[in-house]
Amino acid sequence: MSFLRDLKIDRRTFLVGSSALAAVAFSGGSRGAAMPGRELALAARPKRLQLVGAPYNDTDVWSYNASVPGPEIRIRQGERLRVVLDNQLPQATTIHWHGVRVPNGMDGVPFLTQKPIGPGETFAYEFECPDAGTYWYHPHHHSAEQVGRGLAGVLIIEEAEPVEVDRDVVWVLGDWRLNRDASIVDDFGNRMEATMAGRIGNTVTINGRVPETFQVRAGERLRLRLINASPARIFGLEFRKHRPVIIALDGQPIEPHEPPKGQIVLGPAMRADIVLEMNGEPDSKAFVRDTFYEGRAYRLVDLVYSGEPRLRERPLDPPARMRANTMPEPDLVNAERHSAVLQGGMMGGRGMMMGMSGGMGGMGWSINGVAATGHNLAPMLTLSRGRSYVLAVRNDTAWYHPVHLHGHSFRVIARNGRPTRYREWLDTVLIPPREQADIAFVADNPGDWMFHCHILDHQEGGMMAVIRVA
Repeated sequence: MSFLRDLKIDRRTFLVGSSALAAVAFSGGSRGAAMPGRELALAARPKRLQLVGAPYNDTDVWSYNASVPGPEIRIRQGERLRVVLDNQLPQATTIHWHGVRVPNGMDGVPFLTQKPIGPGETFAYEFECPDAGTYWYHPHHHSAEQVGRGLAGVLIIEEAEPVEVDRDVVWVLGDWRLNRDASIVDDFGNRMEATMAGRIGNTVTINGRVPETFQVRAGERLRLRLINASPARIFGLEFRKHRPVIIALDGQPIEPHEPPKGQIVLGPAMRADIVLEMNGEPDSKAFVRDTFYEGRAYRLVDLVYSGEPRLRERPLDPPARMRANTMPEPDLVNAERHSAVLQGGMMGGRGMMMGMSGGMGGMGWSINGVAATGHNLAPMLTLSRGRSYVLAVRNDTAWYHPVHLHGHSFRVIARNGRPTRYREWLDTVLIPPREQADIAFVADNPGDWMFHCHILDHQEGGMMAVIRVA
């Protein structure tokens, strides 16, 4: 199946050859309605929506409030948010507030922090929003399928002093595996690809639609919030003829800088806020390409300049670093040190086929030699509340892993033994094959917290553990 050639949709969709791409070893629209305020009702339910566009059929998706992505929630830093979820799906679900340092009971992990919300049931999530930034929400129950069918939404926690821009824009990057009639391919849990790159699709959307163009004006400055809401696809975005400046990663401010080699790399669940100076001429075009997978680059969307005169002749001053959030600084001198070794997968050496005779749990992935078979696990580590820790996360596999820690943000202090330049705060760190990332944090949020790969087939295949803070 090739949307690019068989359906003649030009660059709007493209062939990735799902099983072929999963086996490759890797080298090196319209937004949901804004929902201001502190209280919101969400209904998770099936819906038929247009992803690809005419003349192709609409797609049966799973949605929040009948939209994909779900409603964009905006709230001020420090305010309290209450969301009541009504589950109208044919299976149980939860909501995980990705990257937000919520109380443990609000974290949305089935059987660990809450009972799954069954069909026809409701659950109220309520928490304060301590840190400004770009976050998102998604299920943590049957998450590979539920995210793959469209369940995701945006949570923006607004700074008291935002960076000066003309427009604040969100791009939710989605990845879908579609048949030639634009229906979702119902092959979730494929055992072979789960031991490789995961379920990578053949159709990429921005804000729930296959993109053609994005309209801009010469001289304007954008804040572009990029969210990778895909189950497995890693993006490497290049803004041709433009020089994006990264101002935040995973919601956390960072020293403004241009991305290495001009490529913004986002593993599943990762976010980047960039400032983009629209320096083209009126009536001109540029484009954004995704070049992460070697030999499989494609054009994501065209940046189309209007014919209006330039908004300003002289650009605004370079963006200053935004005010830091509220995470406590880890004490590296007195930090206790531990390690987490990611193992398994096809071409992964020892243990690569571990548990392959079983079900979805334990399909070839493990952390420190233990393959998870569900969310309710004995703790891999028990940490003392208020103490600083350094966790050396080593990827002993042949595949990339975006590793997410719930309930905390952490500094990436070293990669492969070398100190990082920016010591960036993240909640999800992308670790290439055979490499290591050292992360540091203060264990200040009590409870049992998931620690897992956010390629969702990897998580459900065993690459998941619990870190207890007591």
